[in-house]
Amino acid sequence: MKIAISTGGGDAPGLNAVIRGAVLAAVHRGWECVGIRKGYDGLLGQEQLVPLGPAEVRGITHLGGTILGTTNRGDPFHWRERLPDGTWVEHDRSEELVRAFRAHGIGALIAIGGDGSLRIARHLLDKGVALVGVPKTIDNDVGGTEATFGFDTAVQTATEAIDKLHSTAESHERVMVVEVMGRHAGFIALSAGLAGSADVILIPEIPYEMDRVCNKIRQREAEGRHFSMVVVAEGAVARGGEEVYLDAERRRLGGVGDRVARVIEQKTGKETRTLVLGHLQRGGSPTTFDRLLGLRFGAAAVRLIAEGKFGHMVALDPPTIVSVPLDEALAAPKRVPLDSDSIATARDLGISLGD
Repeated sequence: MKIAISTGGGDAPGLNAVIRGAVLAAVHRGWECVGIRKGYDGLLGQEQLVPLGPAEVRGITHLGGTILGTTNRGDPFHWRERLPDGTWVEHDRSEELVRAFRAHGIGALIAIGGDGSLRIARHLLDKGVALVGVPKTIDNDVGGTEATFGFDTAVQTATEAIDKLHSTAESHERVMVVEVMGRHAGFIALSAGLAGSADVILIPEIPYEMDRVCNKIRQREAEGRHFSMVVVAEGAVARGGEEVYLDAERRRLGGVGDRVARVIEQKTGKETRTLVLGHLQRGGSPTTFDRLLGLRFGAAAVRLIAEGKFGHMVALDPPTIVSVPLDEALAAPKRVPLDSDSIATARDLGISLGD
């Protein structure tokens, strides 16, 4: 058996642990492993397949990023190419990709990715590519699994930032607004906000009202607490409003933190500052939890191949690693349940969710 591994979409701490777990589990079975560089780019004209064995994955578990590289613009079904005149055209190169898999003698693919990358994998399955999926996203928004690797590290990074901002916010009696990642799901904002003792947490699942946010800050002021911490997911939306974009054409989210901060300063008179954590949350060494989960996911993916369970995705159903059909995992987007214990805890602690 010759298997290939691809890492597509945004990077996440723990990717290298998945690669190492999969490679060592495959080698243990006498299989050959190759890595596809930059998503599927390595099979679409660039021919960047790299051999993966024990030597290539030695000492990478603790490293952030991915040794294979990645891209979030490598959809073979909607391949974008820039023409000399600056315009863009789109091609379907999926058949070319399938031919490349066969030409290289690849018997199975381990597709590591988030919701978008796994949907691409699902379409490749329809074209005859034998594959299994591994869920990867710091947003924790892939269905079918309790957690995705990278999420724990991102929350740890965000929590540490909130902790550090508390002292300067209190010293200057300011409001600090921290914008964290989370396009459609507020898991990072909610988890880090709770752990970091935020006063306001705004997530995409709950449209916020600025009057409610400002009332919380005024309440703290009246109680002698002259500073406040506000955590905002990048995809948070005001009631009746729309998502905020840095680049609307590319649908690149960003700027909601600044918008919230400006209104707070206008309505309360409190000096307000903004910090956007951005890609800091993707970087750095993975936590112990994400290293272990990555290794377990990688080894489990190889076991699925050995069992012939193609079209499935590895998933965490604590305390066990299980498999779920890709169709089931992709059927509905994973969002913060409004009746979850975390939401109830935030309300019980007096944290404003903007509603």
